[in-house]
Amino acid sequence: MSSTPSSNGLEQGLKPRHVTMLSIAGVIGAGLFVGSGHAIAAAGPAVLLAYAAAGTLVVLVMRMLGEMAVASPDTGSFSTYADRAIGHWAGFTIGWLYWWFWVLVIPLEANAAATILHAWFPGVDIWAFALVITMLLTVTNLFSVKNYGEFEFWFALIKVLAIIGFIILGLAAIFGFLPNSQVSGVSHLFDSGGFLPNGMGAVLGAILTTMFSFMGTEIVTIAAAESKNPGKQISKATNSVIWRIGLFYLVSIFIVVALVPWNDPTLANLGSYQTVLERMGIPNAKMIVDIVVLVAVTSCLNSALYTSSRMLFSLGKRGDAPAMSTRTNKSGTPYWAVMLSTGAAFLCTFANYVAPAAVFEFLLASSGAIALLVYLVIAFSQLRMRKQRMARGEKIVFSMWLFPGLTYAVIIFIVAALTIMLFQEAHRVEILATGLLSLLVVAAGLLVARRRKLEKRGAVVLN
Repeated sequence: MSSTPSSNGLEQGLKPRHVTMLSIAGVIGAGLFVGSGHAIAAAGPAVLLAYAAAGTLVVLVMRMLGEMAVASPDTGSFSTYADRAIGHWAGFTIGWLYWWFWVLVIPLEANAAATILHAWFPGVDIWAFALVITMLLTVTNLFSVKNYGEFEFWFALIKVLAIIGFIILGLAAIFGFLPNSQVSGVSHLFDSGGFLPNGMGAVLGAILTTMFSFMGTEIVTIAAAESKNPGKQISKATNSVIWRIGLFYLVSIFIVVALVPWNDPTLANLGSYQTVLERMGIPNAKMIVDIVVLVAVTSCLNSALYTSSRMLFSLGKRGDAPAMSTRTNKSGTPYWAVMLSTGAAFLCTFANYVAPAAVFEFLLASSGAIALLVYLVIAFSQLRMRKQRMARGEKIVFSMWLFPGLTYAVIIFIVAALTIMLFQEAHRVEILATGLLSLLVVAAGLLVARRRKLEKRGAVVLN
């Protein structure tokens, strides 16, 4: 299949299998394999309720985003829709916040991958591994979007096979078919203080934690703009969100809490998958999980490079980012957007080493609530765009369920979650840091909008 230019100047180089696999496994990160242990330790078996609630939110948000993306596929995705539906300041703000989120992900995932490799090859420093991994993936992203798609296809396939293998082994252990397993049955769902050992407050806290593990589901609407027939790809991906979350998260976490007591300290220390595999008697459990986690964080790093560059490209196309970010090479890749995003990530890494610890901690905290802000903007944009499209008499091919009731319900839920985070000590810094950053970006967006109006009137603005 030869790639052809899209209407935005990028190449339609992603094949259907690339987009399909990206939609299936794009939501699977290291948080599932390792971080889920912390959520289980906090909420007990009732963490299943937290994952179900967070998953339901993501399903509804993706349905809203899918409605807009099917009607108008765009590499700027929700940022472009916010620009059209709410106002320039909204598209500008959420676009730059989203770019910032993924720029911060790049050094974090590179460091996570480097830490695993350093444990295998202690003679090589962590920073050296992180640099090499980031540079290699940056180079592959510079050549063609097909490279990103191909890497993600195989990364995603490995993650999917790993989870399916874990589920098969887990079910075999539960029903007593695994000969060397030390665990069986589902008694641990209730035998250590009950299903809800720490009350609903702990479940609510776990919802706030697990909610962020689903960040990345929306990438498929960005990537689909660089594929043939993007509307069809987006609708397929959106429809599959329900079973993806149900299978990969709910079923696998059910196996964990069924086979291992929720208050077992190894869940948080070693990670949920490694703990369960060791109890099943699977040899080299740590090595297996390390390999899968290495693939997962490398996949996330690859997606972070791709997503941040495409969002910067879209902002540049709308005049909200440096004009150089819109330049593409012969293969239709926005090479300056890729290099600028990687450069910003390296600056963040540099700040981590030379600046006071509080500086980098603030940078991390400033991205803490961006996921919820993205979801909130998607909901408001869909609300406005649906009304605009209905007023124009457009046919809604792919629609949000029970509109506008479910859209309003999502908005209320997100506002409530942000409010609760503000009053919880564990999340207050994230809300304040993200809020401060958002205000600064909104102010910048309003200044850009004002400059545009003055330029349209023929005025020259010196400052």
